[in-house]
Amino acid sequence: MRVYNFSAGPGMLPKPVLERVQKDLIDYDGTGMSVMEMSHRSKPYEKINADAESLLRELMDIPDNYDVLFVQGGATNQFSAVPLNIGTTSGKADYVVTGNFSGKAYEEGSRFVDAKVAASSKDKNFTYIPELSPALFRKDADYVHICYNNTIFGTRYDKIPETGGIPLVCDASSMILSQPLDVKKFAIVYAGAQKNVGPAGVTIVIVRHDLTERASERCPVMLRYAEQVKNKSLYNTPPCFSTYVVAEVLKYLKEIGGVSAIQKINERKAKKLYDYIDSSDFYKNGVEKRYRSLMNVPFVSPSEELDGLFVKEAAANGLVSIKGHRLVGGMRASIYNAMPEEGVDALIEFMQKFERAHKA
Repeated sequence: MRVYNFSAGPGMLPKPVLERVQKDLIDYDGTGMSVMEMSHRSKPYEKINADAESLLRELMDIPDNYDVLFVQGGATNQFSAVPLNIGTTSGKADYVVTGNFSGKAYEEGSRFVDAKVAASSKDKNFTYIPELSPALFRKDADYVHICYNNTIFGTRYDKIPETGGIPLVCDASSMILSQPLDVKKFAIVYAGAQKNVGPAGVTIVIVRHDLTERASERCPVMLRYAEQVKNKSLYNTPPCFSTYVVAEVLKYLKEIGGVSAIQKINERKAKKLYDYIDSSDFYKNGVEKRYRSLMNVPFVSPSEELDGLFVKEAAANGLVSIKGHRLVGGMRASIYNAMPEEGVDALIEFMQKFERAHKA
């Protein structure tokens, strides 16, 4: 029996995609071999790679003057790749710190550029997104970096910030393809695949072409955007199987109506869960409503002891990986694209039963 996996990552994959992958596992498209065994220089894999890019461009409406890369190292590798590739004119970069991963991006960026925290929501334990305006950013900064959705703390931007023309870089790992994103407003969008797009192992990088030739001489070849663009993400053996599954997920997303269709589903799922939490005096979500994430919903019960019991009993009922991050505690329901509405309904039903059983 399949469980409902509320993990923050790797997250659930659509069942129809898993079934397709299972069917093709031994013999992909009549090649007589699995994608896992296939040369990345072969025609069948070149088509998989090209299809993944084409589908992503279509679903995200990516303009022609942006390159699409499928690289290794996770989003964390981009914390280094971004400053080494585009932090090379003034050597200055401004960061907005709204959670754990934007903080890590800032710390890593500080190793390569003059990095500055332009704004932060740390003062309220990252329960909101700070108001941003061009006046907050240094006019000669090479870029401004944000993390659009904060997986651990359950916040997201409700609008794309204005930077006054400074290139805007976005870590979109935990929200990519969950809602429309105007790529034209960003210089770079990057995302690890393992939350909404596919299995761990491949990272999507969408970079405006005019920025691909600015890399520092000390930028390693595997992080150099220009080299990856020139080689169509095939400079060395890429994560072939992960990219193949990404292509299958993108096909599935297109079949169900694209990003706008999944956004409506995601909004329904999140509304159900937040509405129940807000109606209860047993559970609490501390995020300012305006900035609540569609993807990650943290909540707590009246005590740490009950939190622990909730996690244990939820798992016994097929609701797994719902324990909150150690920085926040409590519980966290990650309801990415592949989480069906039935999973959220099952969670709410369990929450109701648990509340009735343990309410003082």
